[in-house]
Amino acid sequence: MNLDIIVFLIFIFSLIALGWYKTTSVQSETSYLLANRSTKIFPLVATLVMTEFNTSTLLGFSSVGLFVGAWGLLLPSVFLFGIGFYALTVAKKWKEYNGLSTAGFFTEKYGKGLGQTASVFLLLAMLGFSATYVKSMILIFQPIFPEASEWLLGFALVSLVLVFTIRGGLVSIIRTDIFGFLAVLVLIPALLYFSWDYSGRDSSALIEHFPIAEASKGLPLSFIGSLVVLTMFTYISAPWYSQKIFSAENPNVAYKAVGIAAVLVFLLYGFPVLATGFYGLTSPTNINAQIAIPQLIDVAFPVGWRGFAYGVFLMAGSTTLAGVWSAMTTMVIGDFLGKNESKLGRSIFLTIIWAILAYILGIVLVDDILNKLILANIPVAALSFALLGGFYWKPITKQGVYASVFFGFFWGIFCFFYWGEAGGYTLYWAFGGIPMTFGIGIIVSLLTKSRE
Repeated sequence: MNLDIIVFLIFIFSLIALGWYKTTSVQSETSYLLANRSTKIFPLVATLVMTEFNTSTLLGFSSVGLFVGAWGLLLPSVFLFGIGFYALTVAKKWKEYNGLSTAGFFTEKYGKGLGQTASVFLLLAMLGFSATYVKSMILIFQPIFPEASEWLLGFALVSLVLVFTIRGGLVSIIRTDIFGFLAVLVLIPALLYFSWDYSGRDSSALIEHFPIAEASKGLPLSFIGSLVVLTMFTYISAPWYSQKIFSAENPNVAYKAVGIAAVLVFLLYGFPVLATGFYGLTSPTNINAQIAIPQLIDVAFPVGWRGFAYGVFLMAGSTTLAGVWSAMTTMVIGDFLGKNESKLGRSIFLTIIWAILAYILGIVLVDDILNKLILANIPVAALSFALLGGFYWKPITKQGVYASVFFGFFWGIFCFFYWGEAGGYTLYWAFGGIPMTFGIGIIVSLLTKSRE
């Protein structure tokens, strides 16, 4: 049997074993959804990093290295600002709140109507994210199974994710995240090394082949700036992060873990950008940038390492998908159904529903992974004023929150349809929409404060 296949099968069996180990002890919804709120700093760092390290962002971000080389490091740097901003502003606040879901905070602060509105917004966003994750996993594994249709390959991958995590919930997710985290710390530096070796080991060529004047046109600073702003004001409301923070042992553990995760996530996406940059020195000019990473692995990795790489990608995609589905289930239970420790079966059933929807939407709707990933953030960004105002600004009112939320949502949609991807809609959405969302929320809150 091929060594790559053997290594890959070892990964699959390891994931199944980790996902099902002692899952019989998971008997309540708190344990299934929040891991009993006792996660220490190392497992929390591991699960936060692996929640963010996903195949969609990996393929989308690394693709820019193929055309702009080292200049592409500016793209993953948005995580230093986005996740770093999360650590400074809301990491401790979320743990001090220590609720069941992100939308639950909006319910307690502003009432059930706004809480359920926020929940619907976040569910829409996470459904979009998970659809891109499914699509990216299909693209990564298609070179191995070229004769399999997208529907068949996607079904197999989604089914595997459910097998790994369906019984243990967040307990299984964190356990497999630790294993995946350690494996990623080996794979990503190896990816850069093998790409550098394949290109001829000439580091200076990466600068000469991609002059900054040309690279900055392919990846403008204005686009990077818009993503920095959007990342800062979307991550603070991210349910897949707050659920992990709720599982932390205490607020200090949450704060430190998020800060460490910001640096590690930047490095784990930065190395692949450099790797595809080196690959761009020798690859065909007509290559599909979205599959640069799988093609690089196919041509540059030694036997055995390829199986290891695909095993890690399967793990990364699985834990990210499972983490998002778990956060979605937590919100539905916390914001619509009501918590019931004895009804563990409904959590499992809801997770299966999200898996089916992500599978269908990923194949039917997702074409360009990076752009669809960015687009799915519109409902999350709309909640930014409501969240930060709820934590830090006492004069905030329900009317101001409603005004800011709906303006932010419809402004993001308007920008996308009016300016479009080619017209740089993220600039108008970030630099116009975010300030206006806060401005409208502040003005309406001040005008309605006396009546409230």
